[in-house]
Amino acid sequence: MRGFRSPDVAAQPNPNPARRRWLALGLGLAHTASLITLAGATPFARALTATTALPDPDAFSPQQSAAFRAWFARIVDQQLRRGPTPRWTQRDCAGLVRFAVAETLKPHDARWLRANGMTGLADASSMPPELHLSAAQRTLANRWTQLDGSTGAYASAIALVQRNSRFVAKDINQALPGDLLFFDQGDDQHLMIWLDRYIAYHTGTVTPTDTGLRALAVSDLMQWKDSRWQPRDGNPNFVGVFRLSFLTP
Repeated sequence: MRGFRSPDVAAQPNPNPARRRWLALGLGLAHTASLITLAGATPFARALTATTALPDPDAFSPQQSAAFRAWFARIVDQQLRRGPTPRWTQRDCAGLVRFAVAETLKPHDARWLRANGMTGLADASSMPPELHLSAAQRTLANRWTQLDGSTGAYASAIALVQRNSRFVAKDINQALPGDLLFFDQGDDQHLMIWLDRYIAYHTGTVTPTDTGLRALAVSDLMQWKDSRWQPRDGNPNFVGVFRLSFLTP
């Protein structure tokens, strides 16, 4: 959410060089996952976990889902390593998810690779397999379901979780690449993206010297001094792990 003060904003205004080492060492596609988190009030959290998105008629096959997860993680990683692309205009936590989904659903041809700075030899040799989507599947990024049931290219963080995902568990060990983690801190909601042992997210605030993008080791978040941010079953502010409804499993 825009203006939201996440744990990394409050305690670490800018990641230090040691924090960034994972960007070079820890983002192999075979070990990359995406996690999203939101924050909110306990009664709302209980209601949200009981909400189940309707089955999507354009649901991906297991093979398409695996390719989606790899591309989704790669695109988020690219934003972290090289800075946000100008084409990503809605700079907040939900905007990062929508942008990465939209780019993942596009054909990753030579033109797309050039536009996203992925034409180097190292990039070309590590590209995930194509998703081989149908025409209808490629339009999913323009068919997010809103809280009122309408559809469109925009969805808030709450709508992404409540109307476009299904609840998996409150155990983060059940998360797969591309899954969403949802936290509820009362007045604010926030999303983060799981990258295996790391998470990525946007703070919702952009300044001339700070893109708002953050990377944080999962182990650090599990021990965060403000326990409201710890993704643990006993934390009432942690709603749980959610999975985009079109992914299989």
